[in-house]
Amino acid sequence: MKAPVAVVVAVVAAALVCGGCSSSPPSAGDRLTVFAAASLKSTFTDLGARFEKDNPGTTVTFSFAGSSELATQLTQGAPADVFASADTANMTKAVDDGLVSGDPVAFATNTLTIVTPPGNPSGIATFADLARPGIQVVTCAPQVPCGAAADRVEKATGVSLAPVSEESSVTDVLGKITSGQADAGLVYVTDAANAGDKVTEIAFPEARRAVNVYPIAVLNQARSRPAAQRFVDLITGPQGRDVLAAAGFAEP
Repeated sequence: MKAPVAVVVAVVAAALVCGGCSSSPPSAGDRLTVFAAASLKSTFTDLGARFEKDNPGTTVTFSFAGSSELATQLTQGAPADVFASADTANMTKAVDDGLVSGDPVAFATNTLTIVTPPGNPSGIATFADLARPGIQVVTCAPQVPCGAAADRVEKATGVSLAPVSEESSVTDVLGKITSGQADAGLVYVTDAANAGDKVTEIAFPEARRAVNVYPIAVLNQARSRPAAQRFVDLITGPQGRDVLAAAGFAEP
């Protein structure tokens, strides 16, 4: 039996409309942009590669900088899916500005240490030595988490520093030391460990008075919240904890 003409026309029309359906390119996968504190560069780069391997087709792009700078960029509309801060203060700013989806999760802590050029040529032994006349010390700017931590140590000890430079991120402080532009700097223990023999580290007990807590959160503007949440889960899960611990971070 022949099909009615109307049916044949409908089938042909449908075929024309859907002619390109089967040849449509597959989805390129999720694209995640992660804003993260500069002190997380090494660990997050490692974990980002693991995330891409475990999530084929997904690409993770990082923007590393001082947490205060990142928070400002987000407030001004910079696109990102995940924010990881080196302190709770800048994460709170993001929350208060309505940028965060759900509750931030604390995933690590970090502590300040003193670094000098190799061999410690100025003979720095204590936090108070950083205030000696003629010592060129570099710190983070006060609005940056590592700078705020240094300020808390100063207030707790009564030692006032006169830095020759206040940098926008902890990695910039480290750069001043490894390039020989200063006698000493205050960075995180993780940065000192990552620098290896490029610096000499001098731990000081007063640093325990200014421990920084690192929170991470999915952002409301995330292009794929499920993918962004999977990244957060990686950071806060066993793999993330192992990588962070190996780099010198402590648990919150």
